[in-house]
Amino acid sequence: MLCQDKFLEIYKRTPDRLAFCPYRICPIGAHSDHNLGKITGLAIDKGIHIAYNVKHNGVVELCSLQFGKRAQWHVREVPKYKQDDWADYLRGATLKLAEKYPLHNGLSGVIEGSLPIGGLSSSAAVVLVFLKALCDVNDVHPEPLELIMMSVGAENEYVGVNSGKLDQSCEMYSRANHLLYLDTSNDKYELIPTSPFMKPYKIAIFFSGVERTLAGSKFNMRVDECRSAAYALAAFAGMEYGKFNETNMRDIPRSVYDEFRDRLPLNWRLRAEHWFTEFDRVQQGAEAWRRGDIEEYGRLSFESGRSSIYNWETGSPELKTLYDIMTHTEGIYGGRFSGAGFKGCCMALINPEYADTIRQKVGEEYLHVFPALQGKYSVHICDSADGLMFQ
Repeated sequence: MLCQDKFLEIYKRTPDRLAFCPYRICPIGAHSDHNLGKITGLAIDKGIHIAYNVKHNGVVELCSLQFGKRAQWHVREVPKYKQDDWADYLRGATLKLAEKYPLHNGLSGVIEGSLPIGGLSSSAAVVLVFLKALCDVNDVHPEPLELIMMSVGAENEYVGVNSGKLDQSCEMYSRANHLLYLDTSNDKYELIPTSPFMKPYKIAIFFSGVERTLAGSKFNMRVDECRSAAYALAAFAGMEYGKFNETNMRDIPRSVYDEFRDRLPLNWRLRAEHWFTEFDRVQQGAEAWRRGDIEEYGRLSFESGRSSIYNWETGSPELKTLYDIMTHTEGIYGGRFSGAGFKGCCMALINPEYADTIRQKVGEEYLHVFPALQGKYSVHICDSADGLMFQ
């Protein structure tokens, strides 16, 4: 591990401990968890490692191989407001952990991501692996759902990204060769095993070569538009409703949407259309996986990607191009943007027999459209993996 080598270079000793959290993909269920929808997801065998030692003086001292600036704070003196650097997620996570557990020890650590940044929820993975390390050095043992909610709280309240719990749940609960099927309204989940009758598959990650940050994108606006649609639908139907930020599309019956959809502003209606159709796709996708029909599951994932473009209205030119190439490439069962869809990457479920031809065809067609991204665009073939709680 490069993080172990870097730790030795900085501290002149080998790290005592190493922790890992996988990245995740969500083939069906995107843009719905923030309004309490259902999701399906898989962890992959790439992710975030941290090499670390305990610091008994309570200081957290971190560096990342992906970012140049070293970050430092005390576990009992975390800045109240974000500092606008890569470590804000981890400061927020420290505050959330300290709200529930006494923290005395800090750590010195080096963080390493095994893939380029963008689309695989590296932010959630780095928060979870950091929380695991900070819990370790302080001998505290939160339940998995506690860690998930601490991570979500750090993103929502400290960093200012209005995300749901999809990313953290996939990275926490997933298990190799199983599909995570999660209801984010009540946190009930099922791990659906890969059927022995399912055709073989691997996971392809196509990095556009363009990085992005959620807080600086239109991500929060899309979430607010979806919630606005739910708020308006409740009012049109004479339903009881309270605070805006406590209103979710999951509270709205499909019949109410069907009756009052035409009274919504167009952009709100499109967000609601994505949410309700994605809810249906998730349920259909879970059943397709259960019976071993990866081709149907893949088709639904392609539909999810199309809805993200035309109903959620996301997708940079680069990702739209990758998505379009994937839809007419032999050997790809299905796929979509991974993450918010403004930049970052696309994911696909592929037939391993076609891996080499997929790599060549997608790369050639994509770089023909965006030649300036030669050297930045990349392809990675992955397998499903266990989540953090199974490490």
